[in-house]
Amino acid sequence: MSAVETIQLHDKVLDAIRTCYDPEIPVNIYELGLIYEVKVEPTGSVYVKMTLTSPGCPSIYSLPGEVEDKIRRIPETQDVRVEVTWEPPWEPSRMSEAARLQLGFF
Repeated sequence: MSAVETIQLHDKVLDAIRTCYDPEIPVNIYELGLIYEVKVEPTGSVYVKMTLTSPGCPSIYSLPGEVEDKIRRIPETQDVRVEVTWEPPWEPSRMSEAARLQLGFF
């Protein structure tokens, strides 16, 4: 895969992630700041490091799998790994400006 194709795949991965929502918050997880890292290799391998709003979040059992599943649906991907981390802990300041406005955080 060329450098341009790798960048295009990275964009597709971000688009897929933006279709995932925390069921309790009406904002996609990318805008919420739950995605800490996305790496796309020229081989088509994708690595995502993410967190959730809290360790007790009930989405721990579904959201990482949903992220992985949606990325795997992209034909150019060869391998997908999603890692959940609690460091650093998520905090509202990680949200995008658009997410803060939508949720009424000023």
